[in-house]
Amino acid sequence: MTIKSYAFSVRIVNLYKFLYQEKKDTVISKQVLRSGTAIGAQSRKDFISKLSIAYKEARETNYWLRLLRDTNFINQDQAASLLLDCEELLKITGSILKTTKDKTDT
Repeated sequence: MTIKSYAFSVRIVNLYKFLYQEKKDTVISKQVLRSGTAIGAQSRKDFISKLSIAYKEARETNYWLRLLRDTNFINQDQAASLLLDCEELLKITGSILKTTKDKTDT
């Protein structure tokens, strides 16, 4: 999880740099930068609580990436790969959360 979320954060930072250089940085691009880099940062301490935050950040990032794609700030190819990684992070964090919560409930 940590390696995947870090690599995703690096890609999000590079996306923001690209948008900035192309003079396409907006509130949306800043929001995707914030939420996309927070996924990995939130997954270390206070495991369940922070992982819940990481899951919410991944959901939010998915939304912002789709919005950037659908408003033509990024192209389909740029979006597809990032969305795929984001959805994978959602599945991973969701699965870990479910397993961890199930174990603490028993």
